[in-house]
Amino acid sequence: MTSSATDAAAPSSCHSFVSLCLCDFVSLCLDIYALPLTPSGFMNHQDTKPQRHKGEPLLDRVNRAAKISVDAAFAVHVQLGPGLLESVYEKCLCHAIRRRGLSVQRQLLLPIEFESLRINSGLRLDMLVDDCLVVEVKSVEFLLPVHKAQLLTYLRLSGHRLGLLINFNVPLIRAGITRIAS
Repeated sequence: MTSSATDAAAPSSCHSFVSLCLCDFVSLCLDIYALPLTPSGFMNHQDTKPQRHKGEPLLDRVNRAAKISVDAAFAVHVQLGPGLLESVYEKCLCHAIRRRGLSVQRQLLLPIEFESLRINSGLRLDMLVDDCLVVEVKSVEFLLPVHKAQLLTYLRLSGHRLGLLINFNVPLIRAGITRIAS
């Protein structure tokens, strides 16, 4: 490799390297390491993005289950408030939804299938309401993008189209409920 090729690939001094703006730095790194880009110019993970079902509206049954589950979450939060463990909220929410007439399965095993491999101890859905709605219960200070990605992955792997991410550790429960459709 000639010295001119080396000079073009890397800055000549530490000072000039630090003075690059972030866009130039990212561009330089992409050029040096030949990282793949999507058409938008950013790397991403398509598997965690919702898969839209064009022209297929959510069934009334799924929307009804979501409405009843949100109503039950409000009731649980009003009575218990924030600050308890996820397991407490999950049990109480399950009870409240059942009292409103829907079936609920808790800690439902979701096997992972990869090629011909089946992993039965892979994932557990917090709740499956009326065999059509995935509910993930959290009791955290802040919901992170990984929590939404987790629910999207559960929806994709289970074949269900609607999920609720409910964080009970908030002063107002409406701020803790996220509806995610795939």
